[in-house]
Amino acid sequence: MIDLFVSCALTDYLNAAWFFDWFVNNASYLFVFVFMMIESSFIPFPSEVVVPPAAYLAVQRGDMNVFVIVLVATAGALAGALINYVLALLIGRPIVYAFADSRLGHACLIDRAKVEKAEVYFDQHGAISTFIGRLIPAVRQLISIPAGIARMNIWVFCLFTALGALVWNGILALLGWWLAQHVALSDLYETVEKYNGYLTIAGLALLAFCILYILYNAFKKKK
Repeated sequence: MIDLFVSCALTDYLNAAWFFDWFVNNASYLFVFVFMMIESSFIPFPSEVVVPPAAYLAVQRGDMNVFVIVLVATAGALAGALINYVLALLIGRPIVYAFADSRLGHACLIDRAKVEKAEVYFDQHGAISTFIGRLIPAVRQLISIPAGIARMNIWVFCLFTALGALVWNGILALLGWWLAQHVALSDLYETVEKYNGYLTIAGLALLAFCILYILYNAFKKKK
């Protein structure tokens, strides 16, 4: 079992390394947009192997601009998030309401009125959740789904999704710019992986803080 786990991990590593090498040799604004759109949709794809090397190459080769990379990556992330939003709106919402109207839903103390109330709440307070969710690993791809189910105002959704993606891509681009000053191209992948671990820890710490804040507000005594 351990051998199988190690084998799968090694395969994932080699696949990621292969894509990293391919992207370094074929980097362009178009590929940054496309892969960031994929990363922001249902398909799990690490943005860390797109934006940092693109920014690195922009500094080293000068054929791209770091600021344009951030904007293109943000546009791709927004496009992918809109795919999730629309799919959740068209497919997920009817399923949720069908469950709320069913006997099983009522047995779980869920009804249409509660779902409608949840939609109103997310529409009023979901903006900050959408923004913060773009900064948290694994949540980035999923935060668009409750927004679509709750029919969050699409312009508000786009604004805060773009802002969150802009901050995240700015951090990744800054990492790529810094690595261009200190790391050789042959060591770039391993170094990006190392710092990606730090970013993941920071994102999970942010998630833990948000959960604790929600629990605090849920259980604190009302005045």
